[in-house]
Amino acid sequence: MPAPSLAAPPIAAPAVSPDLAVVVLALLLSIQPVTTDLYLPALPALTRSLGAPVAQAQLTLSALLLAFGVSQLAWGPLSDRLGRRPVLLLGLGLYTLASIGSALAPSMDWLVIWRTLQGAAMGAVVVCARAIVRDLYAPLAGARAMSRALTGLGIVACLSPPTGALLSGWLGWRAALLALTVFSMAALALVALRLPETLARRNLRALEPATLLRTWMHVLRNPTFWAFSLLTTASYGGLFTFLASSSFVFIEVLHLSRTQYSLALFFSAFSYFGGTFACRAILTRHGLRCTVAVAGALSLGGALAMLLLAWAGVRHPIALLLPFYCFMVAHGMHQPCGQSGCVGPFPHAAGAASALNGLMMMLAAFAVGGWVGAHLDGTIWPLVHGVIFWATLVAAVAWTLVQKFGEPLEHR
Repeated sequence: MPAPSLAAPPIAAPAVSPDLAVVVLALLLSIQPVTTDLYLPALPALTRSLGAPVAQAQLTLSALLLAFGVSQLAWGPLSDRLGRRPVLLLGLGLYTLASIGSALAPSMDWLVIWRTLQGAAMGAVVVCARAIVRDLYAPLAGARAMSRALTGLGIVACLSPPTGALLSGWLGWRAALLALTVFSMAALALVALRLPETLARRNLRALEPATLLRTWMHVLRNPTFWAFSLLTTASYGGLFTFLASSSFVFIEVLHLSRTQYSLALFFSAFSYFGGTFACRAILTRHGLRCTVAVAGALSLGGALAMLLLAWAGVRHPIALLLPFYCFMVAHGMHQPCGQSGCVGPFPHAAGAASALNGLMMMLAAFAVGGWVGAHLDGTIWPLVHGVIFWATLVAAVAWTLVQKFGEPLEHR
């Protein structure tokens, strides 16, 4: 079936240098780990300061991610209709406003509200960034460009936890949330001053209900979309299990300081950073299927090592962290392949495909957040059980669906 979203007359081809494209993509995609990781070292202190239960504190993360996922269903088609640049400017403006509101929140209820708005605004930024990859690159080149951008994301993710720990320890948890405002203002300035419109042909009918429905059905009937989307969803589910539970497990159960915990997150992000380099190397030499298969083995191997050490009664932080770092190397390989691959078949509906992919990941994250909030019991087991579940799923997808439906990107 041909792509249902027939487009408007083309505009001038975007003139974006490769280096600028990678810098902009890295900054835009980094908004997600900055938003989640920078405040994690402050989460226990934030919970005590606002006098809220742990389950409600988890909503500051899970509600943010649910809004992030659901909002992409609107932002994706809107960016296909209006272009990436206006949607990016609107999203970054709303994100800045929500960041200020979060830092000034007088109660946990208000913090959850502001974080929900922040998540919805973040959806505009990330869905446009993923769609820009399809605007500027053919699918295989897009996977390589995405891996370069995600290397930049890895650097930002490495710096976020130590920065959050320093700010919250020095100035309090509100300073950690206020730092998000500085980040968003920098991204807003870069987009406003340097990024031209990248969408070469706007779809004037993208927002019509009938067109939306046909586009979504066209995307959802494509097995390649499902193969790559399930891959990214399962990999992100394992990461979010760690993010949602780790501050309580490592600080409250294993008695790490906030600084030590931030270093643990730093090396987790550094492992992801290394995975993006491995992704490029294996993609170039062995192709997509081999890259994803190797990453699937790393995901499952790391999770199994964590489970075996936990069964053996080892309760040292290293016994959780080193296996999880192996999982994160694989995450740095799965995400560039998956995020580029899921939009590859849809050059005229990249925004919609990216939105559906993002929704799947964030629905999984929301479910994980609720599950973790209900199962944190003063032990390491919620973290261990969650990671092994998602690692098993990601390996199964990598070794079956991607091998069958993840066509070599060169041939699309």
